[in-house]
Formats: sequence, structure tokens, C-alpha cells
Amino acid sequence: MAMEMTDEQFGKLVNEAMDELPQKYIKNLDNVAIVYEDEPTPDQIQKLQLRYGHVLFGLYEGIPRTQRGAGYNLVIPDKITIFKNAAIRFSANLEQLKANIKHTLWHEIAHHYGLDHKRIHELESKFINQ
Repeated sequence: MAMEMTDEQFGKLVNEAMDELPQKYIKNLDNVAIVYEDEPTPDQIQKLQLRYGHVLFGLYEGIPRTQRGAGYNLVIPDKITIFKNAAIRFSANLEQLKANIKHTLWHEIAHHYGLDHKRIHELESKFINQ
């Protein structure tokens, strides 16, 4: 049986996860909105070419810091989205849900800093398990 969770409760877990991540990376987030949604939008699914059955826990949309040049101004904020239903569906209990949210946030924040998947996986255990 899946966990029941209000948006307010889920939002609180996202905020708690942000507080637990290394603050030097959180404080230096620049022009980034962190939000949560139930599911990816049809546009997000199409842009990522997600296949049926593929699960998306989070998504970074924006211009990574490593690609921002001198002309970077007056742009809409980057967006990190955490997908609530996937996080809940793949969590057996509240403790695992918290860990999944924290892991997803770290992963998407790493994209903001310009890291690719290979480098993210190399660093994940170091920062997630602090």
C-alpha cells in the first residue's frame, strides 16, 4: 500500500532534505527555483523522450553554471523539479522517502553545477552520506 502524503508534508520533506545537503552548494545556487510536482508534464516527457515505464524522480531544466557566459542576465530561473508520485511509489517507508528526496535533490543540484551523470555518480556517496 502506497504512502499517503499531502503536498504540504512533501514540501516539508524537500525543505528538510535541502537543509541536510552540504550548505556550501545550497548557498551558491544561483537563479534556481526548486519545486515539486506530482508527475512530469507531457512536454517534459517528450523533451526527454521518456519511454513507457521509465520513472523520473527529478529534473533539472536550465543553463548550468559552467555554460553561463558574460551575457547571462535577465533569464528566467533554472528549475529543479522533484516528482512526488515517483518518490512515494519507490519508497517503502518515510525514512526511504526522505533518502530518495535527498538523493534526487543532490543529483539535480549537481546538474546545475554542470556535472554530468558519470561525475555525479562518482561524487554521490561522498556528499549524500555526510
